[in-house]
Amino acid sequence: MLESVHNILEALPNILAGSVVTIGIVVCSLSLGFILGVPLAVGQKYGSKVIRGGVGVFVWFFRGTPVLVLLFLFYYGLPVLLGFDISAFAASCLVLGFASAAYQSQIFRGAIQSLPDGQLKAARALGMTDNTGILHVILPQALRLSIPGWTNEFSILLKDSALVFILGGAQDMMARTHFAASRTHDPITFYLTAGALYYVITLIGLLALRHLEKKFHIPGYAAGGEV
Repeated sequence: MLESVHNILEALPNILAGSVVTIGIVVCSLSLGFILGVPLAVGQKYGSKVIRGGVGVFVWFFRGTPVLVLLFLFYYGLPVLLGFDISAFAASCLVLGFASAAYQSQIFRGAIQSLPDGQLKAARALGMTDNTGILHVILPQALRLSIPGWTNEFSILLKDSALVFILGGAQDMMARTHFAASRTHDPITFYLTAGALYYVITLIGLLALRHLEKKFHIPGYAAGGEV
């Protein structure tokens, strides 16, 4: 028991440094997913048949392909095929970001569809173009309604980020925990510690996002366009 405590205390600074890498991957992936997810949702809702089809293929591919397969494809496959180098960190952010964009686009699309259709018609009646109405009337409401689903996406991304250690070069929290567990032959203690750290990060993130949800809540508004 004392030896396990000693091993944890000795390795904890290195594992905590890995948690910074993990948080960085999650933040980058969530941000990329947001940047891509919003226009994907708008395109799927208001775009032409070709645009809706293209978005559907993107969503189908990145929702249907396992994250582990995508990590191998983006880190080992595409760089060799296209002749360029990419770091494990960048590959992880791209894979998780694209996968998150596929899921976030459906979160945003659901929020857009929950708004009354008459709002865009009213914007047109006021002289707004469709693009202006979507940008200034539809999206500000839809994004606020999407925060609960976005909160769940944060938790999913954090858990998926544990798969990044399989690439070996990202040096995230799971990779450093795995190294320490292999070196000390004390896997249970270290993996329990990693689980506790993931739980703490998840809790802090969820509390922050729930505060954001309360701050931007639309008073008197319920899903489905009811008030």
